[in-house]
Parts: sequence; C-alpha cells; structure tokens
Amino acid sequence: MRALLLEDKGKVFEMKVGTTEKPAPGKGEILVKIKATALNPVDYKTGNGGNPNWTYPHILGLDSAGIVEEVGSDVANIKVGDRVVYHGDLTKKGGYAEYGLTTAHTVSIIPEGISFEDAAALPTAGYTAYQALFYKMHAAKGQTILVHAGAGGVGGFAIQLAKNSGLTVLTTASSANHEYVKSLGADYAIDYRQEDFVEKALDITNGLGVDLVLDTVGRDNADKSLKALAFNGQIAFIAGPPNANDAISFAHPLSFHQVALGSVHESNHLREQKTLAEMGDHMLSMLQDKKINPMVEKVIPLEEVPKALAELSTRRVKGKIVAKISE
Repeated sequence: MRALLLEDKGKVFEMKVGTTEKPAPGKGEILVKIKATALNPVDYKTGNGGNPNWTYPHILGLDSAGIVEEVGSDVANIKVGDRVVYHGDLTKKGGYAEYGLTTAHTVSIIPEGISFEDAAALPTAGYTAYQALFYKMHAAKGQTILVHAGAGGVGGFAIQLAKNSGLTVLTTASSANHEYVKSLGADYAIDYRQEDFVEKALDITNGLGVDLVLDTVGRDNADKSLKALAFNGQIAFIAGPPNANDAISFAHPLSFHQVALGSVHESNHLREQKTLAEMGDHMLSMLQDKKINPMVEKVIPLEEVPKALAELSTRRVKGKIVAKISE
C-alpha cells in the first residue's frame, strides 16, 4: 500500500511517499480504507522525538476517516462498508497511508452528508477540547471560560463547544484572527501580543476572574493563567502544568486538570477508551446539525504533508489542515 514513510526520528519534514505492507486486523480490530487524515502538532512532535514502540519506517497520522474494509474477530458493533472516523494509537502505525488499523470500540460512524475530510478534522483537537470542558471541568451554562490560542484546532473547537453550552467565551488570538475566533463564537478576543490577558479577563469579569481556563500554550502561560481564575476556578492544561504548589491557597481554592487524550489507548481501561467513540458520536451529531464548524482551512494531497507539518510547526496556522489519502 502507499504510505508516507518516516525513515527515522527527526526526519519528519523529509518524509516521502513509498510502499509498505498492508496490515491485517487482529482480535477487536478493524481495517479501514483511509480517505482522509488530519494533521496535528503531535505528528511533528512525536515524529521528531520518536517512540520506543516504533519500528522504522514508521507511519504518522492520528486522525483518520474512511471505509471499513475488513473486521477482525470479536467485532460486533462495526461492519464492512461502514464509514468511520477514529483517533489512533500514537504507539502504532498511523493514518498517512491507504489503510489503517484501529480498535472497533473507539470509532464513530460518520453520518451521511458529512465528508471524510470534515470528519477527520475532529478527533485529536475536538476530542481534546471536549474532554477538557466536559469530562474534566464539567463546563456548565452561565460560566465564563478563557480559551487560549482560539484560532488553533483545540482552541477553535473549545470555543464552539463552550458557546454551544451557554458559556461566555474569552479567547487569546492575534489581532488578525479576532474576526475568525468571534465567528466561532468567542464573545471577547484578547490580543496576546499587545494586551495582558489576565488584566483583560479581570476587567471583563468585573474583577471576579473566569470560572474556567483551557491552556494549550505551555507551562509559563498556564502558570500566569491562574491569576485570571475566579474563586473555585478550574484550569485544564495540555502543554505543561502550572505551578500548583505555589498556587494552592485556602483563601482562593482552584482545581487542576491534566488532559492527555492519546494515553487512553495504553490504559487498558475499556470504559475510558470507549469515551473516544462517545465524544466522536456527539461531535459528529453537532456537525451534522451545523452546530459546529470543522474548521478545515486546507485539503492537501499526501505528498504535501511534510511541507504542511513544517507550516504547522510555526504555530501560525488557523483551523485544520487535512490530507486527502484516496478518492
């Protein structure tokens, strides 16, 4: 089968399309004829760092959508011909290939009318935002949330999910992206280059602070974000924790939530693994009802993935980039 091959760690931007053996499904697995795979920062990060479970050449790509071609033993909920989308296991070969393997209990059926490209845009960014908001912080109508990097994948989905749930949404973004993040549902856009987001958040909330923060930027940004939190505020982080020890205070209690979506595949925790399908089902339903925008800004051929990942690594990309794998 055709696949984009990573010959060794650190060679992400040098990947080329080649041929490799077509996989076969084992117990509880399905073989998917992949139609589209979305790009994510985790691709170049893990590709550059490597993984002890990989053999080379390796295939990157976590978010794939396609048609089930074969099912393994003990698969009851998925059948050949189903249109599915899934978040893959980063310790295994991924979706920049004509075929991919995944576990049947973690996939979602794509409703009619939703393209493979739009479906593939959801898993890593969308499920991460969903998990942070609803499984970790239990976001609720009437609360305020500060979403960092709102023009990115996780941030963009978080804005939409929060707005759909009745929250007031503040987000950080460059001034060039203010109109874009507001089109996704942000009530307030803060230019992180020109404004102090803590001061702005406190000003907008009349000094109370926000109820929730989703930090996708890094440890220092998460640490600073604690100052924007209200009494009993919560922060969810995906790119490094804030200094919780210094922040813990009886007078101003806070809650801290680590979000690590992909680790669920190695957890052997069946109930938690099934939440991938649950999140996918809900987000696909929202997409079908036009309650969320998949934010697909560009669709590219498989050969252009390395160049697009290099572009993604600048952290200036808006929305999602998706690779069309086959017609």
